[in-house]
Amino acid sequence: MLEVILRGHDKFYLVSDVVRMFCGVPEELKEEGKVIAPEGPDIKLVNELFADGRSVTHCGSKEYKFNGELLEPGREIRRSLYMALADITSKDMPWGCLTGIRPTLVAWEEKSAEDLIVKYFVRPDKARLAFETSREEQRLLSKVPENSLGVYVGVPFCPSRCEYCSFISSDISCHMDRLVNYEAALEREIKMMAPSINRPLSSLYVGGGTPTVFEEREFAALLDCIYSNLKIMPGCEVTVEAGRPDTITPGKLEAMREHGITRICINPQTMRSETLLKLGRKHTAEDTVEVYRQACDMGFDLINMDLIAGLPYENAEEHVRSTRKLIGLAPANITVHTLYKKRRAAMSREKVMDLEKSRGELDECVAESYDLLQEAGYRPYYMYRQKDTGHGLENTGFAKGDTGSIYNVAMMSDSRDVLSFGAGGMSKRCFAQEGELYKHRVERCPTIKDALVYIERAEEMAQKKLEFFEM
Repeated sequence: MLEVILRGHDKFYLVSDVVRMFCGVPEELKEEGKVIAPEGPDIKLVNELFADGRSVTHCGSKEYKFNGELLEPGREIRRSLYMALADITSKDMPWGCLTGIRPTLVAWEEKSAEDLIVKYFVRPDKARLAFETSREEQRLLSKVPENSLGVYVGVPFCPSRCEYCSFISSDISCHMDRLVNYEAALEREIKMMAPSINRPLSSLYVGGGTPTVFEEREFAALLDCIYSNLKIMPGCEVTVEAGRPDTITPGKLEAMREHGITRICINPQTMRSETLLKLGRKHTAEDTVEVYRQACDMGFDLINMDLIAGLPYENAEEHVRSTRKLIGLAPANITVHTLYKKRRAAMSREKVMDLEKSRGELDECVAESYDLLQEAGYRPYYMYRQKDTGHGLENTGFAKGDTGSIYNVAMMSDSRDVLSFGAGGMSKRCFAQEGELYKHRVERCPTIKDALVYIERAEEMAQKKLEFFEM
C-alpha cells in the first residue's frame, strides 16, 4: 500500500489527483494527515511544502524536487510528487503532472509547447496539441461577449442505457409518460424565468441524454417553447444534440429546420455495429450513415459526430477505422472522447482503465485518429480531461474551418455565465479576477438531479436560479 504523508500543507485533493494517476483510487485520511492507495506499491512518501513555496517529496533518503523556476504552491506539490511516483512506478503520464480538467488553460499561460514539456513533464505530442488548442479556444472565446449568457436545456433520458454510462437508471421506452411530464416541467421552468432574462444570449444548447428521445409532438412543443420565450437573436449559436441515430426522425429534423437550427449532433460513438449492440445501443452503423445523409439533405450543414476511443468489444484499429469512416462523411465537427469510468456505470473501472506501464494500444490509436483528422483539414478547438480515463488521455473536439462550437468553448472555459434548465443542470456565474485576464471565480447553482422530483419542483428550481442570477 502506498502512503503519502502531507507536511507543511493540507492539499489532500492535489495529492490524491496525482496518486490516482499511478495507483488507482486513493483514500484521504485527513485526521492522520495522509493519503493512501491500497493498489499502490508498498512505499511511504512524505510530500512537503516549505514556506518559500518549494515542494520536496521524500522517499527514504531520496528527495524529488524541481530545480528551476518555482510555480504556485499547488503546482509545486503536484510536480514533486509526480517526479517521485513516475520514478518509483517507472510510468510516464501523457499529461505529466497536469491533473486538471482543462490543460489548455495552463497552455495559454505559456509561450510555447516546450514550456509544457519542461515545466510539467507533458509528452511532446500532448504539449503541441494543448498549445494549438488553447490558441483556438481563446480565439473562439473572444467572440463571446462577457455580459452574454449561454443557455443549456437538459433532457436526461435515452432510449436505452449504454454500458459505459451512468446518466440514467432505466430504459425510458418503458416509461414514456415521464417524457410528456418532463417536457411540460421544462416549459414551466423556462416560462417562469424567461421574462427576467435581460442579457443577450450568445449560445443555446439542447443536450442530454438524448433530446430527440421525445415523441415528435413533445419535441416540437419544446422547441416552440424555447423560441417563443427566450430572445434568440441572429448570431446566437443554437445546437441540438440529436444524439442517438435511432431517435432521429424526418419529423424531428423538420421541426429543427423550421426553427432555423442548423447545428446538430449525431453521435455514433463507434461505426462498428457489433460493438454498438454489445454496449446496449439500439442502432447500427448503417443507421448513422442514413440519418446523417438525411440531415445533410435537409440543410443541416454544421453537424458534430462523436466517437469514443477505448470501448470494450473492439480493438484500437477498429476505432481508427471508425475515424476514417466519419472523415469520409465529412461532418463539420468530429469529437474524439476517451472512455472513462463513470461512478454509477455498469462498466467496471478495470474494464475502462489501461494500466500498462508503457504507451498502450489505446494511446496509439488516439494519436493516429488525431493525425488522420488533421490531415483531413480538421483542427482541434477545445479539450478537456476527466478522472479515471484510460491511459490518462483526453477528449478533443476538432472542427473544419471556423465551425467550432462557441457553447463548448465558453462552457468549458469557466469564464462565461451559463443558465441551465432541466434536471441535473448546473448554472454558473463567472467573476473576472482583478489582474487576471483569463481566470475567473466561479459560483455554481445545481438543479436537482432526479428527473421525477424535478417534474414536481420545476418552479422551485426556477425561483432558485432567479435568486442566484439576481434577476
